[in-house]
Amino acid sequence: MPRHFLTGAELTAAELTALLDRALELKAAPLSSQALADKSVALIFQKPSTRTRLSFEVGIHELGGQPLVLRADELQLSRGESPRDTALVLSRHVCAVGVRTGADAMLAELAEHSSVPIFNMLTALHHPCQALADLLTLREALGTLEGVRIAYVGDGNNVARSLAALGTLAGMHVAVASPPGYALEEDLALPAGASGSLMLYADPLEAVAGAQALYTDVWVSMGDEATAEKRRAALAAYRVDDALLAAAAPGAFAMHDLPAHPGEEISAEVLYGDRQRIWDQAENRRHAQKALLEWLLAPGVGSPPA
Repeated sequence: MPRHFLTGAELTAAELTALLDRALELKAAPLSSQALADKSVALIFQKPSTRTRLSFEVGIHELGGQPLVLRADELQLSRGESPRDTALVLSRHVCAVGVRTGADAMLAELAEHSSVPIFNMLTALHHPCQALADLLTLREALGTLEGVRIAYVGDGNNVARSLAALGTLAGMHVAVASPPGYALEEDLALPAGASGSLMLYADPLEAVAGAQALYTDVWVSMGDEATAEKRRAALAAYRVDDALLAAAAPGAFAMHDLPAHPGEEISAEVLYGDRQRIWDQAENRRHAQKALLEWLLAPGVGSPPA
């Protein structure tokens, strides 16, 4: 059976640590691995992308492989072909398939019928590749993840959900502050083996107290345009700015998965200032995802000791 990466819960805590270790090695020596030599990886984009497309295309090339970018209007999926049939065909041509889409059910159906690994480049409920880059960035900045407190402020969306899942698996304490109607589910299932904790707040000041990093995301995500003004009004008190950073731990820095809207979820002063690791996050997508592709396709590379 192929390995898949759909939510991040497929990783054990030891595998997550080893994957981040490997990502640091690949960042230090970007052309040191040819794990994808003479292999092709399909990347299906049913949602717009900047960082995901750049990081996967360049990363696959650096691993010696060939990325095949497939847009929604180029596939028969857009004309009613089933995910099952698509998976059966793709499995005959490529070694892995990445998918950036809306419905998680479509991703799950592809994985059910694929004989090659399927990995999640973004769905409505999960964004695990982003979370890997986030943890890599935190590890670089702080030296460890165990016991670190990170506060996510804003909409309890796919980014927050994946940060909670993989952050707690890494032993972090993840605090999420959201207004009523926008919070993560209270009964969110954390991965098996998670040693960290998840705390939900309504007050952003409570969430950021003692936090070493503050994280935010856009208030109006793809598909939320019809309720944009309602969302902006509800989330107005959840902006990451200098005042909120001052309420966190000394030396705390800001994070954002991008694209950003300065003046909404984050101030321009923080986004472009010295107290952020946002552009490191954007770069670290490539390094973390290269380690992920090795984990999916080259068993033993970067794996924890037996």
